[in-house]
Amino acid sequence: MSTKLLYMEDMQALTCDAYVTRSERKDDKQVVYLDQTVFYPQGGGQPFDTGVIATDYTKFVVEEVRYADGEVLHIGHYEGQPFMQGEDVTCAINEERRRLNTRLHSGGHLLDMAVNELGYSWIPGKGYHFPDGPYVEYQADLGEETHEAVTEKLNRQMADILTRGIQTEIRFMPKEEMSTYCRHVPEYLPAGKPSRIVLYGEFGVPCGGTHVAKLADIGSVTIRKIKGQTGTIRVSYEIQ
Repeated sequence: MSTKLLYMEDMQALTCDAYVTRSERKDDKQVVYLDQTVFYPQGGGQPFDTGVIATDYTKFVVEEVRYADGEVLHIGHYEGQPFMQGEDVTCAINEERRRLNTRLHSGGHLLDMAVNELGYSWIPGKGYHFPDGPYVEYQADLGEETHEAVTEKLNRQMADILTRGIQTEIRFMPKEEMSTYCRHVPEYLPAGKPSRIVLYGEFGVPCGGTHVAKLADIGSVTIRKIKGQTGTIRVSYEIQ
């Protein structure tokens, strides 16, 4: 049974009700499966959520969340008796962790937006939006510009974008329609099947992660380091 991903339609939700489809021990870990969840499984460069799944008499501490074969695996340990199949539960994610990961992920797309507005023809690739050192890699070369000059331009452009009061919007559409809104559409997205884009004003990005309701919620974003190799630029950033 597939798990309904509630965060795909409501990225700000921190709690939900669900029922247990099964609970098992797998690879020496306790795993809980639900019909629906607000817990984000690690992927797309964003860390997993943590939190608690509970009833009136017991709770399950979620330490890790993964996605496999259409199901979300809530991995952790019980404090009390295991859940029964079909039992109603309440989910609550760690708000502080989620909000940080959300700001970091949106910060990466703010960087994409600044790159686009500055007219750089960089193609975004790997994004790493973890607290220990977030970055975005691009297929590009710096050319004759210095790292310092590019850093200054990006910082200035991101700061300007954050003053505009831009709201975040999500839309679902087939891959074939995404180029109307998105400058870059990854080849790995399935054709003919609705996927999600995140819109910051008119700037769209195909993405299944969680994002801030408005760009100003990120705080400030600054470039820590730009590292260029032949055909690849890695831009490391931080948020405050």
